[in-house]
Amino acid sequence: MKTLIMTFFAVLAAVACGQSASELYQTHCSHCHGINFQGGNAQSLVDGIWQFGGSTGHISSNIKNGITHLGMPAYEKTLTGPQTKSIAEFLLNAEKEAGAVKPPIPETLQTLDYTIDVEIWAEGLEIPWDIAFLDADTALITERPGRLRVVDKGKLYTKPVEGTPKVVAEGQGGLLAVAFDPDYTQEGNQWVYLAYSHGLEMLPNGKRAPAMTKVVRGRINGNTWADEQVLFEAKHDDYRTTRHHYGTRIVFDADKNLYFSIGDRGTGIHAQDLSKPNGKIHRIQRDGVIPKGNPFRRKSGALPSIYTYGNRNPQGISVHPVTGKIWASEHGPLGGDEINLIAPGKNYGWPIITYGKNYNGSIITEFVRKDGMEQPVWYWNPSTAVCGIDFYHGDLFPKWNNKLLVGALKYEDVRVLDIEGSRVMHEEVILKNAGRVRDVACGPDGAVYVVLNDPGTILRLTPKKD
Repeated sequence: MKTLIMTFFAVLAAVACGQSASELYQTHCSHCHGINFQGGNAQSLVDGIWQFGGSTGHISSNIKNGITHLGMPAYEKTLTGPQTKSIAEFLLNAEKEAGAVKPPIPETLQTLDYTIDVEIWAEGLEIPWDIAFLDADTALITERPGRLRVVDKGKLYTKPVEGTPKVVAEGQGGLLAVAFDPDYTQEGNQWVYLAYSHGLEMLPNGKRAPAMTKVVRGRINGNTWADEQVLFEAKHDDYRTTRHHYGTRIVFDADKNLYFSIGDRGTGIHAQDLSKPNGKIHRIQRDGVIPKGNPFRRKSGALPSIYTYGNRNPQGISVHPVTGKIWASEHGPLGGDEINLIAPGKNYGWPIITYGKNYNGSIITEFVRKDGMEQPVWYWNPSTAVCGIDFYHGDLFPKWNNKLLVGALKYEDVRVLDIEGSRVMHEEVILKNAGRVRDVACGPDGAVYVVLNDPGTILRLTPKKD
């Protein structure tokens, strides 16, 4: 009913502007997408596949801003906002009336280097966010609503781990990153690390509680969380009432220092403020102590855990298996998703420089470069909604060793980036439209694991057997 009401008012708005949504489609879209949405010079719109985001907002944005590198023009100066929205609603309704359904997850994939078998490794999850492997048979999976799930001997436990931290499961918040200690198997260790959105008490008058990314470690004993230690908790005055841009991933470098990211929490200028935790990548030791080499450890007023700043919302971090350098993926605004080579003390520019603009199309800044601010190694415009990343290192796909696996939410794809030094030489999409890709990981067995939202499923990719 809500969708029908929204469609009615969108069409009504278009009529008020002089043309119905159907007429607008025939005038502006049918010459490429077909009179009956069947496709032609561009893709079909009633086949259940949306390559560049299938929500009303994503479709409206694509119409307004175009996908110019693929030949789709921008209609920002041709169509009004209500007209654009009316077309998006009209297309979704036409898809529904045509009975279009999303194709099933493919059983095989064809890439430049390999033919790949695809199997469902785990399913029935609710917004799975991160996956961490101890060995080929043991893994932990976070579900954003607040559950930590165990995979043992390749089987997903039905019951989540009991007693894990309470999370703010609103918006983009919840239980986010998970990692095993690098020395987990040593006697007396068995530490597991979690990053999540931590909330304070509700404010007066029913206002939402402030929240911020928090990092803890604990142990899992008999499927129960125990021995919790707080490793990072921001000053409560720095908590924000927004519910987006928490970051975060956890990785360890060769010295076993722990890196984690916190997004700008919706307050971009905080990313430039060294006294604030948000909009940064942080580095601490495994017990929460600040490493002596941290770049702002002795800077007055700066948080000593900060490793880099000017980061909008990094939701992927990975360590290069040969160089040991830290790489991160970062959500841009409307355009300007980035891959960055992370170096201590560097400023990555947000929001002073960016290749994107505000979601309403307004300009954030006129600058894409400035002295003293780092350029991305790679960026996407339009945004793919880049998310989890991992460098491949294994025996199953030897031609991909040291290449970067990159997941995307809006574009629902997995890409392989060929990197030489600090340059991306080539990019290949290896999986498309199976679901929103929240994370991608190289498993201890050499398989590639893809964490999907909608459906809440984890795929396992392996070379096709002869």
